[in-house]
Amino acid sequence: MKGLEANIALERVSLETLATEHIQDLRSACAADPDIWDIYPHSMLDEHFEPAVQAMLENPDRLPFAVLAVGGCEQKVVGTTSYINPNSHGVVEIGGTYIEPSVRGTGFNDLMKKLMIDHAFACGFRRIEFRVDARNKRSAAAVLKLGAKLDGTLRQDIVTWTGHVRDTHVFGLLQEDWNG
Repeated sequence: MKGLEANIALERVSLETLATEHIQDLRSACAADPDIWDIYPHSMLDEHFEPAVQAMLENPDRLPFAVLAVGGCEQKVVGTTSYINPNSHGVVEIGGTYIEPSVRGTGFNDLMKKLMIDHAFACGFRRIEFRVDARNKRSAAAVLKLGAKLDGTLRQDIVTWTGHVRDTHVFGLLQEDWNG
């Protein structure tokens, strides 16, 4: 995937290519906030977990990571994120991101996104996209804080696992917009 495959780390965040050794800890992390999955396209709870992970791992256009919180000599899986659909035009999406409540509001997400954005630009991508459910105000605000611009809304873009027909905000971040 054009150099994106590297495990990368910054301060208290480490991203490792999602592997078998992360799966059970990721299951626990995803279960830490069962209510949030209603605004995701796919659930990662209970019987939905294994098929969702398998779909991520088998998708050739997706590079999923285990998100680890690093403190001292310890690491803990606290979520997942992915590079999605990198293309020959220099565009890659960062998405499928979930982090458990224990690290939300601590600046952890900002560090994780900085790590991913810097890495993608260093790999030669010129545009990074974020696709956010229109109902997800917290994620939209976080993406705007990064310097991304709302490029538009895809109306009735996805039918989620709950049956909700969602509108998807598409945000774009160019290297010259990036204030990381």
